[in-house]
Amino acid sequence: ALVTRGASGAFQAFSLFVKAKEVPPAAQCPAGGEGARWRCCRQAFEELSGIHRHVALQHAGDIPGQRAGLTAEPAAAAWLLLLVCFCAFNHNILFLFVHLCHSMDSKVGEVLLYYCYCEVKDPEKLCAWQKALCQHLHLTGKVRVASEGINGTVGGSKVATNLYVEVMLSQPLFKDILHQEDFKSSAGGAHCFPDLRVGVFKEIVPMGIDPKIVSYKETGIHLSPQEFHREVEQYLSQASQGQSDTILLDCRNFYESKIGHFQGCLAPDIRKFSYFPSYVDENLELFKDKRVLMYCTGGIRCERGSAYLRSKAVCREVYQLKGGIHKYLEEFPDGFYRGKLFVFDDRYTICSNEDIISACRYCGTLWDQYKLCSSQHCRQLVLTCPSCRNKGLTACCSVCQEKELKVTSRASGQTLKEECECTRRRPRIPIERLSQRMLDTGD
Repeated sequence: ALVTRGASGAFQAFSLFVKAKEVPPAAQCPAGGEGARWRCCRQAFEELSGIHRHVALQHAGDIPGQRAGLTAEPAAAAWLLLLVCFCAFNHNILFLFVHLCHSMDSKVGEVLLYYCYCEVKDPEKLCAWQKALCQHLHLTGKVRVASEGINGTVGGSKVATNLYVEVMLSQPLFKDILHQEDFKSSAGGAHCFPDLRVGVFKEIVPMGIDPKIVSYKETGIHLSPQEFHREVEQYLSQASQGQSDTILLDCRNFYESKIGHFQGCLAPDIRKFSYFPSYVDENLELFKDKRVLMYCTGGIRCERGSAYLRSKAVCREVYQLKGGIHKYLEEFPDGFYRGKLFVFDDRYTICSNEDIISACRYCGTLWDQYKLCSSQHCRQLVLTCPSCRNKGLTACCSVCQEKELKVTSRASGQTLKEECECTRRRPRIPIERLSQRMLDTGD
């Protein structure tokens, strides 16, 4: 990367930048930063936070590369030199990264989605490191750490997300396990999340089954997007003739599959992934002697989901889409997946085609843009078109619409139980009756 973007120019820019700041070489400072001193503008700093504040306040306009009179491309390579230092976990020069990410002033951002199953001996330590990394790069999002690995979705500037990927790939814990193609990206940024949440959990995806009982190591056979595409094509062809012995299984929640799914899929009407094991248990006959093609958003739910399905020893074969719908749409934007892709951030959806397969909850017009139920006590998502919203139809159901009026008349601080028509009429675990009509229509 340094060669293609102008290594010599980047090195010159980096040298000028360090000299201008009067920062001592990293080797002269203790690696941990404890008791270390930094010098800049004839001032000495003993605390890392002090030099952070100084650079942010006094040097916000100084960009390596611009000082050297470089064009945008060579200048962009300067941060790669800083990355080499950071990947050595030398926190004494970390403020250079923070300063640089702010000063790039790029309005083009993105959201990353990734996961990595691996043995983590000290989840708390990894969690602290991950939180510090995201904070220094000004990333927002959600990251789950467990003894079985890490799962995250973060947003920020492209400079920050590029740095994040490089640092993650350089982390010894993920070496030779996590790869560049494991990161799924989409247009967005830090604004797509309200804040940064990094924590330690028992599972990196909440299925509700102890990882020691059902391990990701017992997962199904991974299919590339190309292989999965061919399998779906064959499945649809056979299903139309009533000859299919395959089930195309959507592992996501009902509100995700409602706005977008593969043609001819079986989409369980479940609200949470933690209901999936019970769904399998209640519908074992459905999967008996079947070939199962599983898919989800980014692939992670299929890892444990396929392992659970295989543990029941009823399926003939279990396959899963590697990289999930995200990776499939990168290669087949007009393939067999129709509608929008639901994402767990403030965007709610991203799209690759113009199809709208869902409708407004009130008037039935085609609509696929989710909003939160307007009732304060409810966290359900509702599809209500602009016309209906203008009429005040903004709740997920009539019960919530009535409760919203009651809440406004109550004293502040009082809340109502989250229970409405939507949850009462939907069975927690649906029992499937798979018919040929369902296969033909994709319902």
